[in-house]
Amino acid sequence: MFQRFLRSRAQSYLRGILGDREFKARSAARDAETDRGRIDAIMASLDHALTGAEAEQVGLTRRVDDVLSRAAVTFGNGNDEYLTREKIDSEHLDLFEKDISNGQRRLRELTVSISHYKFLKAALLSRFPEHGARRPTDQVN
Repeated sequence: MFQRFLRSRAQSYLRGILGDREFKARSAARDAETDRGRIDAIMASLDHALTGAEAEQVGLTRRVDDVLSRAAVTFGNGNDEYLTREKIDSEHLDLFEKDISNGQRRLRELTVSISHYKFLKAALLSRFPEHGARRPTDQVN
């Protein structure tokens, strides 16, 4: 009996504060639209990161290959080339070696990052399969 009295008092108090407004939940369609928007934002962010990392990888691979070919020309192909090499050529080789090392390190990092981004995308699509079925043209391989 006492609990009924408290419940009645609480309801009266809330009606006084809130007025005659009652709690109303949004429609299921609006909730689904909100959820789709959140998933779209996450997917767009993943796609952007993946596209950027792949573009960086392609450009960096091209530049590293270019430096490798320039280093090969500077290095020469004779057996005793290092004995007659000019000092400036040795300095260029040292610079090329540094550039190649840094480029290859970054390529390894990008390869790992790209695999992580692809994993995250696959995980997202596995948890929200309707997103992948709804927009197959937006998927990046």
